[in-house]
Amino acid sequence: MLVGLVLSGCATRQLPSNLSSAILNSDDLQTVEDGLPSYLLMVDALVETYPDSEQMQLTAASLNSAYAGVFIPPEQTERRRAMSAKALDYAFSAFCTYDDDACGLREVKPDQIEAALSQWDHPDDLPYLYTLGTAWASYIQNNSDDWLAVAQLGQAQAVLERTVAIEPGYERGTALLYLGVMNSILPPSLGGKPDVAQAYYEQALDAADGQNLIIQVYYASQFARLVFDRELHDRLLQDALSRDPYVEGLTLQNRYAQQQAERLLASADDYF
Repeated sequence: MLVGLVLSGCATRQLPSNLSSAILNSDDLQTVEDGLPSYLLMVDALVETYPDSEQMQLTAASLNSAYAGVFIPPEQTERRRAMSAKALDYAFSAFCTYDDDACGLREVKPDQIEAALSQWDHPDDLPYLYTLGTAWASYIQNNSDDWLAVAQLGQAQAVLERTVAIEPGYERGTALLYLGVMNSILPPSLGGKPDVAQAYYEQALDAADGQNLIIQVYYASQFARLVFDRELHDRLLQDALSRDPYVEGLTLQNRYAQQQAERLLASADDYF
């Protein structure tokens, strides 16, 4: 509990990164699930208190998106949609606060988005591009029955492509992972691009160097199952389970990944 804590200017500036670090390095999914809603409310309040802090808004976007994706059950559709929409709003706001030229990105037409994004080509731009791209992709996933949302997939993909153009292995392969998932949505028979998807997954694995275990899980669940490759599926999941999950900044995600790997392996006989 943060009762009685006085947030000085210095402490407030450090809070987002320190808070995120404490969460991401936890190995207890249940404790984070139980405690994160309180922190989400606190971060919401801090965003209102410091509306010119793009770091606060980035933190709010990341935490809301992660909570919606990991801890809200899929059957709670409206909650997931609301929280992912909130995360996306924070991501757009953070980018706009960082650079006025980004304030109109939401209204840019799909065929103009690549040109609009070309002005951001510096490593300092990466947190804003990455957070926007991942929050946008998560929002689309949680609104997959809304064609207006699905129609934005190309824009979200363009933002992540811009991210990897600046730094291919950004966030230890996670940006590449999102691009792999985006290209795995449709099976080959319906116009999907499995070769493109697999190239992104393999690049993500190389960038992660065995540290970011969620890559193996999504590669197995979103690609290997799509193309009915049992050998690839099991090899990826067994590899994830054999790895040490304790990695700075990735421990919580890795513990979640191993939990999901066990579930996927247990259901493999029924699937394949």
